[in-house]
Amino acid sequence: MPYIAKTITSPHNDEVKALARLVQYSRDRRKEGVMVLEGIHLADACLLAGGALPRVYLNEATAGKEEVGDLLARLPDGCVVATLPESVMAKVTGLACAGELLALSPRPQPDTPPAQAPRVLLEDIQDPGNLGTILRSAAAAGVYDVFLSKGCVDVFSPKVLRAGMGAHFALRIHEHADLTAELGHFSGRKLVTHLEGSSSLYGHDLSGAVAFVFGNEGAGVSARLLAQADARIRIPMPGHAESLNVAMAATVCLFERVRQLETIASSGQG
Repeated sequence: MPYIAKTITSPHNDEVKALARLVQYSRDRRKEGVMVLEGIHLADACLLAGGALPRVYLNEATAGKEEVGDLLARLPDGCVVATLPESVMAKVTGLACAGELLALSPRPQPDTPPAQAPRVLLEDIQDPGNLGTILRSAAAAGVYDVFLSKGCVDVFSPKVLRAGMGAHFALRIHEHADLTAELGHFSGRKLVTHLEGSSSLYGHDLSGAVAFVFGNEGAGVSARLLAQADARIRIPMPGHAESLNVAMAATVCLFERVRQLETIASSGQG
């Protein structure tokens, strides 16, 4: 057994109280430099991406599951695995029902991306589900750099991690970014979603170096970022809707880029 096993039985244990604070409060996660992974899927995605799991909290009721045993067998030497009663796990988790485990992993510190790398810039996205979905779409579309303004919800919160379904571990996520400065440094085309003074998404060449900018759910993209755009783009909507949810809009834009790249590849132009 390469990991260090221990048992915690009391909900009043100091370590359990600290874990509950990490699940609930972003300030505690930032202070400790960690993220909390809830469930087998996220812990497995972290390990597959080469991430570290220095501490795992195991639900005693599910400890005998085969997939739990498989994950424990892959933990590195020195990892601490604490087994907790299901009643204690239920008090800690943010889920309706306690999952198989909770794991702590260091918040990543990504390298600066190449100047021509396509990217997504997010300004003050507040809904965890929206943010996680955007990350999942970016990873699926092969756009691996995501920059988030200081006003965004904590990208490594348990809710965003669950919505991202492992996408966090495929991306370079740049927190608390100065989006104005990032756009100033970027040498490719800068496209901002905006309804007024905009042109159709489908009329733009997205195959090269491109930065997509998406704004807050209510306020949209700020004037200072709009001023830096090479183009304002909109998604044509012939039906009865004024706008799309920001996560849906981001997904449409990202996969229009995929479509254009596929068209170029199939025609032999790439």
